[in-house]
Amino acid sequence: MAMLCAVIVTGAVVVGVVSASAEGSRVSTGLTGEAEVPGPGDPDGRGRAVVSLNGRAVCFDLSFLKIGPPMAAHIHEGPPDVAGPIVVTFFMDEAGLPAELRGVRGCVRHVDRDLVADIKANPNDYYVNVHNAAFPAGAIRGQLRDN
Repeated sequence: MAMLCAVIVTGAVVVGVVSASAEGSRVSTGLTGEAEVPGPGDPDGRGRAVVSLNGRAVCFDLSFLKIGPPMAAHIHEGPPDVAGPIVVTFFMDEAGLPAELRGVRGCVRHVDRDLVADIKANPNDYYVNVHNAAFPAGAIRGQLRDN
C-alpha cells in the first residue's frame, strides 16, 4: 500500500512536490458538489486538484472551499457517471483536517507503475473527490484531464 508523506500547517500545507519532468506529467480538475455521483455532494462546495505523476509517485495540490473539514481525499477509477473504486488515497483523517485549512499538498509514493502510467494515458477515466462528515460519500468531485 502506498504511504502518504505530507506536513500540514494551519492555513497552508508545506511539502516538496515532485514537479513534472520529461518523464512526469500533470493532470488536473475543478471540484464541485454537483459532480458527485450518486450525490448529493455539497451544493456550495468547490475546489481544485492538480496531480503530478512521475515514476511511482503521485503528488497532489488540493484546494477546497465552502465544505466542512475534509476527512479524506482520493483518486478513484471511473467515468463521470460512476462511483468507482479508490485507486490512490491522498489522505484519511477520521477527525477531519483543521476547519481553517483550505488546501493540502503531499505525495503518495510507491504507487503501482502501471496505475500511474494509466492515469497519465487516460486521465478522463479517473476522478478526484474529497469526503467530509456531512458528505461521507463525497462532498466535491471532478474528473481528471490533461493540463
